[in-house]
Amino acid sequence: MKADRINKIHELIKERQIISLDELCEIFSVSKNTIRRDIAELDAEGIIEKVYGGIVLKNSDANSPEPFAAREIRNVAEKKIVAQLAASLIHDGEVIYIDSGTTTMHLLPHLINKKQLTIVTANIYVINYAARYNNLNVIATGGYVYPPSNALVGPGVIASIKAYNFSKVFLASTGISIEHGATNASPLECEIKQRLVQKNCPNFLLVDNSKLEIASLMTYCELKNLDNIIMNAPPPEKYLTYFEKNNVRLITE
Repeated sequence: MKADRINKIHELIKERQIISLDELCEIFSVSKNTIRRDIAELDAEGIIEKVYGGIVLKNSDANSPEPFAAREIRNVAEKKIVAQLAASLIHDGEVIYIDSGTTTMHLLPHLINKKQLTIVTANIYVINYAARYNNLNVIATGGYVYPPSNALVGPGVIASIKAYNFSKVFLASTGISIEHGATNASPLECEIKQRLVQKNCPNFLLVDNSKLEIASLMTYCELKNLDNIIMNAPPPEKYLTYFEKNNVRLITE
């Protein structure tokens, strides 16, 4: 059984490039100590490298997230529910920021009838979609294209975030947990998300339930630093207790 598990971990890391310890524990229904012993063998064989909270494939770029195309087709129904809930909170005349991500992109079909709505974004999908509608004022942040996230990154994005006053910020994450907060696989995007959380306006994190108990490469904020978290279904009780204790508003169906 141990050999089979190690082989499956090897196959997973070849496919995913990066994976968290929490996710491995969930996939194989074993403890972290067991997973640590398994990955120690893979590490000794030179197959993987250990990073904080997870492992990456040896000689792969530890900063690169799972490709956008792979994430885009996963849990689409759940992501659309989350996006629809978020869109109901957006009103005519607002200036909003839409983060990069495969959940936030689903906001757009619900915004096409808004009036005098200004969208600031580094999300290339959002830029292309919103540009079709004359009633939507679209401001691209600038920066350079980062294909793994289908987004713009770099100093141009940071400068735009500093310059504009937002009514609301809509964030994405590749995984959340109480221990590690809201996380992302790319340092390039983490700095952007950190700046967005610091803006003087309500923020909303859009995540479906598959992101629970996943710690990606880097933490960009603790969950208590978020004003609102939007999910397709209620999370486990420990999250409800945490949200209530830290005045985080949960929005769900």
